Amino acid sequence: MMKILAINPGSTSTKLAVYEGEKLLFDETIRHADAEIMKLPELADQLPYRLASIMEALRLKEFKPSELDAVVGRGGMLKPMDSGTYFVDNHLLDDARSGKYGNHASNLGSIIAAEIAGTHQIPAYIVDPVCVDELMAEARISGLADIERKSHVHALNIKAVSRKIAAEIAKDLGDTNFVVAHLGGGISVAALRNGRIIDVNNAENEGPFSPERAGGLPAKQLVQLCFSGKYPEKELLQRMTKQGGVFSYLGTKNLMEVEKRAVDGDSEAGLIINAMLHQVGKEIGAMATVLEGKIDGIILTGGIAHSDMITGLIQEKISFLGKVFVLPGEAEMEALAAGAFRVMNGQEKAKTY
Repeated sequence: MMKILAINPGSTSTKLAVYEGEKLLFDETIRHADAEIMKLPELADQLPYRLASIMEALRLKEFKPSELDAVVGRGGMLKPMDSGTYFVDNHLLDDARSGKYGNHASNLGSIIAAEIAGTHQIPAYIVDPVCVDELMAEARISGLADIERKSHVHALNIKAVSRKIAAEIAKDLGDTNFVVAHLGGGISVAALRNGRIIDVNNAENEGPFSPERAGGLPAKQLVQLCFSGKYPEKELLQRMTKQGGVFSYLGTKNLMEVEKRAVDGDSEAGLIINAMLHQVGKEIGAMATVLEGKIDGIILTGGIAHSDMITGLIQEKISFLGKVFVLPGEAEMEALAAGAFRVMNGQEKAKTY
């Protein structure tokens, strides 16, 4: 059975997992001390450090990289692309290294995968990066000719859970319509028609607010805030994407803490959590209209979906739209390996960047 190494670099960690087919052999999360990462501010400088840490983790697991049949990495910020599994080639690597579409630690996923794969003459892949763009033409129109709406979406998990539920209801993904709400540090609510993400809120600056992101804001008041002199541009962007949402009201991004405060009678915590879920419910309803109400189900996923209270409150708002499925967590490593495995066993063809 084929062995696949999956790699998912984050800002202060590198996750890795080895699968035999779709069976997990082992996984590991390597934590990187802030002091170490701060010494290496450029992503290119982090490559040798992260690569060495992966090799050491494999050595401690007594696993030889020579046993691998493929390596798959998190895709990172690349040009807009269709969903799927892609060969890591020089064009893809050039864009990942340059950061021309955005600098993020996940850009290292393809680069590290290519380094390991090249040493052992095996293929390297990426699967469903955040830049997956399958938007219908109408969804790109913002309402101001200067601005085009962009697809920036938790595609890896959204596609993975959609495949799982499609199998559960005995359909091919391409024959299904779903509304999927990925509930995490950022929130993506997507409309999938025939398995394609035809509309989605950009989780960085649209849609519901989240534990740390402000979501869609009243436009005129935001413009006035921009010109008020209160915040420099960089600070305001940071406030909107890292210090917004629940954090800006309650000083914490920990939804478990907020939930406990609400249950214990903290009225402000209760208001803020209900306001977030109010916005999530509205966005799910909006995406149901994109599909004209013809949906096979609504899927709640992401880390926040571990909370029975939160998913229960959302279901009270949306269950009239159709059957609701709850698949908590992100399952990113499993989704990466599964994407590579579908190509290697002939279920899908790998795409070229």
